[in-house]
Amino acid sequence: MEAVKQGSATVGLKSKTHTVLVALKRAQSELAAHQKKILHVDNHIGISVVGLTADARLLGNFMHQECLDFRFVFDRPLSVSRLVSLIGSKTQIPTQWYGRRPYGVGLLIAGYDDMGPHIFQTCPSANYFDCRAMSIGARSQSARTYLERHMSGFMECNLNELVKHGLHALRETLPAEQDLTTKNVSIGIVGKDLEFTIYDDDDVSPFLEGLEERPQRRAQPAQPDDEPAEKADEPMALSHKPVYMCIIKYVRMQEPLRMTVIYTLNQKMQRGLLPMAEHPVEDAEMCHPDASSWKGLLPSHKECSQTRAVGSI
Repeated sequence: MEAVKQGSATVGLKSKTHTVLVALKRAQSELAAHQKKILHVDNHIGISVVGLTADARLLGNFMHQECLDFRFVFDRPLSVSRLVSLIGSKTQIPTQWYGRRPYGVGLLIAGYDDMGPHIFQTCPSANYFDCRAMSIGARSQSARTYLERHMSGFMECNLNELVKHGLHALRETLPAEQDLTTKNVSIGIVGKDLEFTIYDDDDVSPFLEGLEERPQRRAQPAQPDDEPAEKADEPMALSHKPVYMCIIKYVRMQEPLRMTVIYTLNQKMQRGLLPMAEHPVEDAEMCHPDASSWKGLLPSHKECSQTRAVGSI
């Protein structure tokens, strides 16, 4: 599940006649090309992947082979719901064998068959859901919020309006300083009398041209002259007690690191980067030869045991 949460976001939505996939492509570095996010399965089915690319290609090849076999035997396309059930059965097997790991990929499956347009979501846990609109991946909650606000009008949208809604939802997953471009966006469309088609790079330009500019964040007002600016080395305004408690709890768990952590904390307090604590530590002398001068700098173990603060250094 964590692989799906950390992958770049993808959005799927449908109307009465079409199904659209919009995916955010990611590059490992500026020297690398963007990875493909939307894969072709059959003339009427395509998938958008989030997670481990190797697992996604394995499942994509499996789906492609199932569609070919069904078309060869029955001379008609495989229904989308049947294909999704086959994927669910395949991905469920590793979840009950101790020697195999689950598939670390989430899929949005878009298709069109005799029953109309479809959007299905599959999970690494082998669960799958029939959706009217869905977004998965990093920061996908923002996209789902947009989809929930506008979902009532999706069924009556034409193709261009549906793609625009998908781009708006995908843009909600980006930080304020980034925007959608022809390099990082991929679009897949399937519908009535329209085979599954993938738009990449320059083919995405016509869809992005009709997209309104993203509103910029308001600039922070300047501080009045009579208010001094915050110093760089000034301690944060947050309470310092949870910080000490987290550190002490961490040190008590990691005994070999006790000396290093407490020594670092002591140096920060002496430089004024952290406020001075009020309670002594009973076994401070065991931490460092000069620990006798540290008494009064750290909270007591009793105070540490009374808190449930969680943190790291």
